[in-house]
Amino acid sequence: MKTMEHKLHILLCEDEESLGMLVREYLEAKGYEADLFLDGEAGYRAFMKRKYDMCLLDVMMPKMDGFALAKEIRLVNTEVPIIFLTAKNLKEDILEGFKLGADDYLTKPFSMDELVYRMEAILRRVKSKEQKNLTRFQLGNYIFDTQRQVLILGEEQTKLTTKESELLTMLCVHVNDVLERDLALKTIWMDDNYFNARSMDVYITKLRKLLKGDPNIEINNVHGRGYRLIVPNMVQE
Repeated sequence: MKTMEHKLHILLCEDEESLGMLVREYLEAKGYEADLFLDGEAGYRAFMKRKYDMCLLDVMMPKMDGFALAKEIRLVNTEVPIIFLTAKNLKEDILEGFKLGADDYLTKPFSMDELVYRMEAILRRVKSKEQKNLTRFQLGNYIFDTQRQVLILGEEQTKLTTKESELLTMLCVHVNDVLERDLALKTIWMDDNYFNARSMDVYITKLRKLLKGDPNIEINNVHGRGYRLIVPNMVQE
């Protein structure tokens, strides 16, 4: 999900400073960039100044509580994922959070691993939704139609399997950048185990053969990380 070139930015609003710092440090160790604010007003000012990929909001905060902050965020951005962090486990509060457009809800105390797991699950859904909005890619001499799962070279059309199409779409979305191996495995195969990893290698080999009609297109291995689709001057529609 994260690359060294493009760290995901997390807005973290938590009035319990020691917990906030703990969460921030853990997220940064996992490759995220997290900005910590101790009240809702400071969090709102920060949100209006920069682009965040996700918001983690404590419900009970001074100056502006998490629900009020989420309401303000949703007025200007209906898409950014929001996870509420709260000491309460009341059904009414949980329902209120989801009514405001929350994507998830974690009750304190929670494990850091569970927090990151839930964040990654939401971010995968967001990335998948973004990919579905892209329908055609111009890959050098090829046209890749993601809706029809067809690769077109001149008069020749090649029908792709669902996994071939999904993998090529992810490579196109990350064109000329690294597609992280773990992200592709968890998104397409739902698990990054050894057997799925070998399966993905087979699909990469198939895609290389399918794209050999344009010598300028390459799919390179990036050791220890994943793959990079090299396409000069790619166009997406």
